[in-house]
Amino acid sequence: MYYQNILETIGNTPLVKLNKTVEDIPALVLMKVETFNPGHSIKDRMALKMLIDAENRGDILPGGTIIECTSGNTGMGLAIAAAVKGYRCIFTTSDKQSKEKIDLLKAHGAEVIVCPTNVTPDDPRSYYSIAERLSKEIPNSYWCNQYDNLSNREAHYESTGPEIWEQTEGKITHMIVGVGTGGTISGTGKYLKEKNPNIKVWGVDTYGSVFKKYHETGEFDENEIYPYITEGIGEDILPKNVDFDLIDHFEKVTDKDGAVMARRLAREEGILLGYSAGSAVAGLLQLKGQLTKDDVVVVIVHDHGSRYVGKIYNDDWMRERGFMDTEMKVKDVISKKKDKTFHSVQHADTVRHAFNIMKSMDISQMPVLKEGEIVGSITESAVLSFLLENPMLHTEQKVESIMGDPFPVVSEELSFSQLSKYISKKIPAVMAKDKAGELHILTKYDIIQTF
Repeated sequence: MYYQNILETIGNTPLVKLNKTVEDIPALVLMKVETFNPGHSIKDRMALKMLIDAENRGDILPGGTIIECTSGNTGMGLAIAAAVKGYRCIFTTSDKQSKEKIDLLKAHGAEVIVCPTNVTPDDPRSYYSIAERLSKEIPNSYWCNQYDNLSNREAHYESTGPEIWEQTEGKITHMIVGVGTGGTISGTGKYLKEKNPNIKVWGVDTYGSVFKKYHETGEFDENEIYPYITEGIGEDILPKNVDFDLIDHFEKVTDKDGAVMARRLAREEGILLGYSAGSAVAGLLQLKGQLTKDDVVVVIVHDHGSRYVGKIYNDDWMRERGFMDTEMKVKDVISKKKDKTFHSVQHADTVRHAFNIMKSMDISQMPVLKEGEIVGSITESAVLSFLLENPMLHTEQKVESIMGDPFPVVSEELSFSQLSKYISKKIPAVMAKDKAGELHILTKYDIIQTF
């Protein structure tokens, strides 16, 4: 079997269970990984649908020009379709979009016009206005206008919604996705609610966007509008594709939280995704209190992380915006430990027992406990010295007779450089509690392994 062209591979993307990033959420969390589309974005679905519908209406004829205002992903889908079908493409985009997105559009043969972000939609310099003007000036051209073109949400009603329903065997209880044009949440949400009206549809918004307040109050508040860094979600307009009646709740996520979560998804789940994916999962974590162990949540993600290599996956870019600490903390050292088992001995255990634990576990120091409290510490050198000097006493001598002072207990938020105040020749380790209350021991070896 083979496909006639790359467009036939759009859709039927997998559902993948999230694990480490959502371990605090009681529900089953599944991700609809739309990066498996040929343009590595969910926008391939609606881009092809908008173009086919335009062709069927006669709005564009062979050899014509496709025009669109895009943050990059819809443009990519249209550019792929144009390459297969033989159209010219002109895209307008905003200057906050990543260089990678613009370069990828050009790689597919598109012409790209970069417009200022910090202007109103009706400003002649905005990427909306320039796209509309070009569509009037260029013969046999078609402005897709993904914001108001209802083929956008129809694409998701016809494909994304049915796929999710079938893949979850109808067990989905919640859907969450970032909202930009509104096509994904409205089309998918409509289909799912027709199947089960009790399914909750949650939209993720960003600070600087009008969606949340408009949804809750019906007021379009221009004071809500200000520049933000997050790409792909939020708007300063109300696109016709957003069906607010289908959306149960909007959750705002900060620029920082979205970026940090995207990096966590790559590091902890092995899935390299875009900015809005990080925002969607961060928003879900903010809403975890509304979920139960019986719920099945589907997170829909928009695009691939390769579009953001120069931004959220660039340490310097993250630091410049205060999104990433310049220095590791104790909790980062803990997260890098391969074996997080907390080994200890009781004060009444024999020295020989302690020695056997150290030997079998290949560890050099342990805390000493008495009735659940840390009362001291023992080291490999202290145990070995005792056994060599007292070969006849090792069977009954207790650990408490050779233990030293307890290891210092530090905060998991302590900066890496501050650890030097605790670790020394006399103090080979420290202890720290994580957010779950679990104790961890950090040794010199653990610290060396972080470099």
